[in-house]
This record gives sequence, structure tokens and C-alpha cells, in this order.
Amino acid sequence: MSYDFDEIINRRGTNSYKWDSVNKADMIPMWVADMDFKTAPSIIDALSQRVLHGVFGYAKVPDDYYEAVISWFRRRHLLAIEKEWIIYTTGVVPAVSATILALTAPGDKVLVQEPVYNCFFSSIRNNQCEIVSNDLLYSNGTYSIDFEDLENKASDPEVKLMLLCNPHNPVGRVWTKQELKRVGEICFRNDVLVIADEIHCDLVYAGHKHIPFASLGQQFLENSVTCTAPSKTFNLAGLQVANIFAYNAEIRSKIDKAININEVCDINPFAIEGLKVAYSILESEHWLDELKEYLWTNYLFVQDFFQQNLPHLSILPLEATYLLWIDCSKLPITTDELAVKMLKEGNIQINEGTIYGKAGEGFIRINIACPRAVLKEGLNRMKKVFDQLPV
Repeated sequence: MSYDFDEIINRRGTNSYKWDSVNKADMIPMWVADMDFKTAPSIIDALSQRVLHGVFGYAKVPDDYYEAVISWFRRRHLLAIEKEWIIYTTGVVPAVSATILALTAPGDKVLVQEPVYNCFFSSIRNNQCEIVSNDLLYSNGTYSIDFEDLENKASDPEVKLMLLCNPHNPVGRVWTKQELKRVGEICFRNDVLVIADEIHCDLVYAGHKHIPFASLGQQFLENSVTCTAPSKTFNLAGLQVANIFAYNAEIRSKIDKAININEVCDINPFAIEGLKVAYSILESEHWLDELKEYLWTNYLFVQDFFQQNLPHLSILPLEATYLLWIDCSKLPITTDELAVKMLKEGNIQINEGTIYGKAGEGFIRINIACPRAVLKEGLNRMKKVFDQLPV
């Protein structure tokens, strides 16, 4: 490999939310969804040059920012977008929140598919809307969509939006074209607009392909809003940048107004430079391709570790993301209790499944985007805690 993903970088004392939230020097955090790798050298170089300029005033978003976004999604995902459709903002969560604000009234209902990314819940509640869950079906170690239930819940006239997590966090599914089409057809029949959170779209592994919801046809393009960011792909979450793609001019105008109401309408000069280089420089793509190889090898390493040491626990197939969803339902304690034990007795932080909704009970989520030596130590700590529990 050209890039050293095995390098251990000390993030403690850097005001890292992931590493500095618990004041314990020996804690290993395997929870928050950011990576412990340096970003692509091309991005580091560009940001370094921007720092050397020495003036960090208000920033204007240039044309080559839009060109970089358009080129990336055309090249990597066969999604054709135009500059006028793009609204920039500070993150996918602000993007989702502003879109809900723009397209609902207090009391309206918003569909989600639990277990699902926990910030969806706060975005809905903060806009005084009601959460309705079309729970995913769990069977034979994988998840699928309950289309009969989706049709039933979408038919409620108070349901205005559906938040579609594609690829799905935390269960790691990459929805197929057939699945996405059925979701779209149900939503269109019932006048439900789809907000597609596609932040993990670049982290899809061999044998699977990310299908942008908006790429499936004109009706899908017109009746959806897509939220994206380079943050998961290139470990740039701290730069605070994301983009909304909205084809429909009326919808786009409402979202733009909501972005301004929420005061998340400006991005900083580092966000601009970081995104441009991430999306437009060939070296950035090479780095991403090697990153995915390393993450996949980490996944295989965890699979082997569990098969050898914890065969009563099941790791779900990883189709996308760097987040593993682990079935702990055979254990005699709740996963909330398990997370506490991991923290207190194992000095390791994980995500209990219940933060992703009631359907997450019996599962935990761990982040494997770290050097393999750190991953190995984290797994050994987890094993010590698991070994104390009766099966």
C-alpha cells in the first residue's frame, strides 16, 4: 500500500469528541463514526497551503467547488447533477434538519427505518414532528425492508417525509436497485417525499454498488432530496461541510430558506479547500481505494476473531461503512448494560443498539476504522468482558 493506515496517531488532547469525551488515558473508543487515519496527503497539502496564507475571513464558495461535486458524483456514482441543484451547508445532520423544517409543519409524521442513525430522531423531534418507524426485518443474519408495513404507514396522510439511510447505518446494508425502486413507488403513491442520507455512499465494498436514489429515474429525482458529504469518505467531519441535491426548484427554495433560518448557510475556507481536493484530485481517489482495502481487511480480521473466540455472537455482513453491527441477543443482559460493562470493566467505548431505536435492542455497533493494532487491542478487551458473561 502507498499509505500507512497502520500508523497510530495520538488523538488524545486534541479536543477529539471521540477520544477526549472520557477522561481515561487507557480508554479505546470504538463508537463515534470518525476514523483514526490521517486523511489523504493531497488534502493535507491543500489545507496546509491555505493555513500559510494566514487570513481566514468569510469565504465565498467558488465555481470549482461545484465542479468538484458534480464531477465526483458523475464519475463515482453515475449521478448527473447540476450546479443549481446544490445547496451547501455545515453537515448532513443540519441538512436533514433544515429539509424537515422546510417541508413539514409541526405535528406532521416522518418515516424512518429502525434501527437507524440516531440523529434522525433528534432532527424529527426538534422540528416538532412525530417519528413513525417502518422497522427493518431481521432474519438469517441480515436485514430487509418490510414493504407491506411501509405501504401501510406511508398511506397515513399525516406522513409527509421518509428518511432513507442509503447505505444504511448501523446495519451496513447497501440497498439494491429493486429495493430502492419499491421504496420510491410506495412513497410516490402516497405523496411522501424521500430524503436520502447518502453520506456513506463512497464506502461500499466489492460485490455491492451504491445506487443513488435520485438516479433511478425522473420521478425519483423530482420527489427526493439527497444529502451527501466527504466527511465519512475522507475523515473530514471537523471541517463541517455537506451538500444537498434538490432538483425541484420549489423544494430547493424552501430548503434554502430553512438553511438560512437555522443559520447553517455558510461554510469555512478550509471546508471549501478540503472538499475541492477530496473530490477532484486523482491522489485522493487512490487514497480512498486503498482505505477501502484496509477497512475490508479489518472487517475480515474481526470476523475471524469472533469466529475463533466468540462464536456465540454474530457479526452481520458488511456491505458498506466502517461500522460493524453485532448480534448480542444470546447474552443474558441488555445491550445498554453491556455498553456500561465495556466502559467500566473493559475500558472500551461501543454504541449500544438502543440508541438507534427500540429495534436495536440485542445489538451493538463498533467502529473498525483504526489501525489494526488498536483494533486488536480493542477486541481483546471486548473478549475479556464477554468471557465474564454466561452464555
